[in-house]
Amino acid sequence: MTALAAPAAPVTAMPAAARTSRLAWLRERGMGATILVSAISTAFGVILLSATGYLSNALGSNPEYGASGTMTLVLMLLSGILLAVAVYVAAIVTANTFSTIIAGRTRRIALLRLIGATARSQRTEVARQGLIVGAIGAVLGLVVTTILMLVAVPFLDRALGVTAAWSPVQPSLLVPTVAVALTTWIAACSGSRRVLTVTPLEALGGSVERSREEIAEGRGRKAAAIVLGVIGAVLLVGGLLLGLLSPIGVLVAFFGGLFSFTAVSLSAVSIMPPLLKVTGRFFGKSVTARLAAENAVRYPERSSRMAIGVVMGVALVVMFAVAAESAKALVTASGGGEPDPAFNEMMDVFSTVMMCLVAVSAVIAAVGLVNLLTIGIVQRKRELGLLRALGLTSAQIRRMVLIEAAHVTITALLFGLTLGVLYGWVAAQSLLGSVAVPPLWMSPTFVAPAIPLLPVAIVIVATAALTLGAAVAPTRIATRTAPVEALSE
Repeated sequence: MTALAAPAAPVTAMPAAARTSRLAWLRERGMGATILVSAISTAFGVILLSATGYLSNALGSNPEYGASGTMTLVLMLLSGILLAVAVYVAAIVTANTFSTIIAGRTRRIALLRLIGATARSQRTEVARQGLIVGAIGAVLGLVVTTILMLVAVPFLDRALGVTAAWSPVQPSLLVPTVAVALTTWIAACSGSRRVLTVTPLEALGGSVERSREEIAEGRGRKAAAIVLGVIGAVLLVGGLLLGLLSPIGVLVAFFGGLFSFTAVSLSAVSIMPPLLKVTGRFFGKSVTARLAAENAVRYPERSSRMAIGVVMGVALVVMFAVAAESAKALVTASGGGEPDPAFNEMMDVFSTVMMCLVAVSAVIAAVGLVNLLTIGIVQRKRELGLLRALGLTSAQIRRMVLIEAAHVTITALLFGLTLGVLYGWVAAQSLLGSVAVPPLWMSPTFVAPAIPLLPVAIVIVATAALTLGAAVAPTRIATRTAPVEALSE
């Protein structure tokens, strides 16, 4: 019996070793950051839904606004819009992050195909990894954020002076969780579609991103962006006009914003290079400044992925701030020029809760930017090694990477501020343009965008801090590898 039992040990050990080997890809550079981005994206959606639910209960206890049919409609519309925003934020951030990771694996995947691996098997593997990474991050984000909300609600009640009998544990919180996991899976499939079609000869080269010339040859993406942009512009204008008659106009405007920003995301590879060129002129004409400017526009896909996350974060934060301030201006105009203290107080509560999302949006943008910039530096080891071999010092390389980060973030900041002001004003105008308030009950009302200076200043300072923070890890990587070692890869 003892002799027969001895061979059983290796049988039980092999599956464990196989499982360890199959999960080794989780240690690949960028995968941990992708899990973190998925977790933060899910947390963003959970916080948005929780904040909306908390506001609904808190404002429902207000005798003046709680029984208002208009206020109930506004909160219902707000809940739906915030849910869609959460899913959309998760989609863009996770898709860009995973696409960059897949681009860095082009050479290895193509070599596996050269030795017999099929395109279908490689794409299935990438999709499976995307689903696993998305699911891990989404579940972590859901669990951690729900626990934090359970702790935070009593403090919010005391700070705001309200009693909201509301529990953060809601079935609706599964929606952003599932959406983020599925989005990462879809992003993995989408990102693998291009790299699995490269030839082995291309994979042996140093470049893994498409150049400006290669992107210019593709017309399908531009056509889709133009169509979505036109539809979005029409819906934004239609929402403004309909908002003068009914709060339902905000739904039309919301889809206009969704379509138009999707058009911006699709056409970022065409929009960002001209903007980056303009911004690059402000950094001077030194060698490092010129190299940084050229690096930012040489591979538009890489730059646009880094920029669009910052654009989205800035636009989202500024949109809420401008919407709240413009809503105050609309109610004041409808009342005949006299501010409504009750409504202003309510909007202050709304603005306070929503501005707490500044940190979440900033973290999403920061993690995405650091991750993409770091992966980009790793992919450019040969290039950086050649620059050092040609005479650039470590200090010049660090300065170049810092200027690249500043180049992208400043351009994204200005673009995001513009979009945020536009979307925030359209949201407030289409939602409250038809609402009449005492004492004059003027309706419809139309006001110019109201821009709160403090939130905008906070966004600018946060972006400056993000630029410095995002460049720390990439500069270390860029200067840590010896030129000979980098050129040998």
